[in-house]
Amino acid sequence: MSKLSSHIASRASQYFGSVPLLFFGVFLLASFVTRFVLLLVAAGEVDWLAVPGSFLMGLGCDLIAGAWVMLLVAFIYLIMPQWQRSRALAKSAFEVLLAVTIYLLLFNVVSELLFWQEFGVRYNFIAVDYLVYTTEVIGNIRESYPVGPILGGLLLVTLALWWPARKKWSPVLASAPALKSRLKHTASWGLLVTVSGFSSGVMSTGVFENQFNAELASNGLYSFFAAFRDNELDYARFYKTLPSKGVRQALGSMVIPATYRVEEPRRITAQVPEKHLNVVLISVESLSADFLGSFGNRRGLTPNLDRLARDGILFTQLYATGTRTVRGLEALTLSLPPTPGQSIVKRPDNAGLFTLGSVFHQKGYDVRYAYGGYGYFDNMNTFFGGNGYRIVDRLAIPSERVPFENIWGVADEALFDQVLDELDASYQAGRPSFTHVMTTSNHRPYTYPEGRIDIPSHTGREGGVKYTDYAIGRFFDMARTKPWFRDTVFVVVADHCASSAGKTELPVARYHIPMIVYAPSHFEPRHVDRLASQIDVGPTLLGMLNFSYASRFFGQDILNAQGEEERAFISNYQSLGYLKRGILTVLRPKQQVAAFRIDANRNATPTEVDPALMEEAIAYYQGAAELYKSGQYRALR
Repeated sequence: MSKLSSHIASRASQYFGSVPLLFFGVFLLASFVTRFVLLLVAAGEVDWLAVPGSFLMGLGCDLIAGAWVMLLVAFIYLIMPQWQRSRALAKSAFEVLLAVTIYLLLFNVVSELLFWQEFGVRYNFIAVDYLVYTTEVIGNIRESYPVGPILGGLLLVTLALWWPARKKWSPVLASAPALKSRLKHTASWGLLVTVSGFSSGVMSTGVFENQFNAELASNGLYSFFAAFRDNELDYARFYKTLPSKGVRQALGSMVIPATYRVEEPRRITAQVPEKHLNVVLISVESLSADFLGSFGNRRGLTPNLDRLARDGILFTQLYATGTRTVRGLEALTLSLPPTPGQSIVKRPDNAGLFTLGSVFHQKGYDVRYAYGGYGYFDNMNTFFGGNGYRIVDRLAIPSERVPFENIWGVADEALFDQVLDELDASYQAGRPSFTHVMTTSNHRPYTYPEGRIDIPSHTGREGGVKYTDYAIGRFFDMARTKPWFRDTVFVVVADHCASSAGKTELPVARYHIPMIVYAPSHFEPRHVDRLASQIDVGPTLLGMLNFSYASRFFGQDILNAQGEEERAFISNYQSLGYLKRGILTVLRPKQQVAAFRIDANRNATPTEVDPALMEEAIAYYQGAAELYKSGQYRALR
């Protein structure tokens, strides 16, 4: 066996360099193990007939990602001291490098598993964000998982694998090619990387109808760097387009009233006096509609929200535009369909835009954004501060009022107590106020003050949902004692659902969110069953207040929209969905378009693309991208 190992090492050294080839094999093995583990986790979701294809295409992604990783190993291999003079040192160095590599690859297996369990996908933009917001993310991980035992266990597994491996591959690690040979080997890996760069363009997991199969076919590192590279996608470059003039004409026929000109924003004119009521818009972290008893949940997680739904206006067919908080904030604030790539909240040059807050500001309102965490996270302070909102974040909340906090921020009840003080201050100043509140407690690690609800802290999502419901109920109980309560409109809406993973790329059911408008002194309780989008929340609220204003909003006043105009927008970072007449039209990169028929249970079946719906989808998404990119979606003076 030792002679065979020596022979293999010798032959490998002739072509690629023995050490880089060894590391390449370790990487491919770890990638296979990762894919197999994820398959076991998603066993009930995958299309098993397509699993061999997922593994075959996955091998191609592994080869591409591995080539890039091994280029670094080859470079280290190149610059090592002359092996003939320092063979023992070189061998020891590569033994240590092998141990570190095994540990990091095992760590990646666990990381991908945890990421998959949380989001149902490989690494994506969220993982890229995790590198940016290390304080919150590392804190969240420490509070959510037994980090010490996990790292210690990985170390033991590493040693168990490394010790026999170093003995078995000792001939490889001790091989001593000359500098000229090492240069040739490094050049070979460089050529392989170059070839893989060209071939990566044809590696498309979009061939799989089942999204879990598509994610299995990818590679974590491959997906991570693709997300980092494609942080912002140029719509005109990657998606199917129409002439800009045609886009404007199409928008003019869909956005009411039937004239849409960027140069002359449309005028919304009410026929009755305006109601300058206070407004509190509460966007709740990860509140899927199916958590509420009002939507059939029987676990009793949301008694307070269900009470508000019964006594207020419940919108039953509202859909979030995306899968992250920044997408929800973008939709609620800008009333724009989601543009591909990163949310506008996180992009540069996003100040001075036309926002819901800018309309209230023109009406003489105090405008603020309240968040229980540190607002630098997800660029929230920069975005809201740059658009005329006064920021109320963790720095504004006195420590003595905080009964509990975790890495994401203070417990929701402390945030709401601060909001009460802010509303009191506006009332005492004789000014109406618009306050956008963003909660945090319904988020992993799902920790909150003990004794508030009958689910212990840190036990899972249901506890996070029920505690947030408790905090909202407590806030309303305290608000009812205030002199401004009667003349305040409360809007409770989710930022996105708790999970976006599904068998299709845009699982419609995973975008269904609740919205409740509560102002019993002004609006009668009822259900609104019209299909609507999160971008419609702002225009609908302004319509309920009878505001007359010049608008750039793409959203509609749901209560005045005609049946034919009912539609919703759902997206992830690349796929842009347009739901209308039971058909989900999906715009994809590389100018691809697909369509799915959505049944009463929100299940999707592939169908033919309707040209009219496709043009409408393009008009909305292309129009939004063009207006933002051109700097024309600006606040009105």
